[in-house]
Amino acid sequence: MPVFRGGRAAAVVTAAGAALLLGAGPALAYSNGTVGVRETVCATDLYVRTEPVGAWMGTLYQGQTFLVESKRSGWAYGFAYGDINRRGWVQDGWFC
Repeated sequence: MPVFRGGRAAAVVTAAGAALLLGAGPALAYSNGTVGVRETVCATDLYVRTEPVGAWMGTLYQGQTFLVESKRSGWAYGFAYGDINRRGWVQDGWFC
């Protein structure tokens, strides 16, 4: 029967593997929008659509803002500030 003699190196590899599995390290904290709040986009880019899963009408970029006016099934409706400056739908859950 083989005998494992890993020592310190094996412990480091095991700890590193556990950290990866447990999600250790910096994590981006995305959150759902709140009705009546002007939220900041955390995603790199966020498509603004005419309706949920509808036609694309523009893109909000990280740091730009969106005023959430209502929500429906994972989508938020409101006013997209920045380059768009009009109302539309965005996928909820990509705000800081």
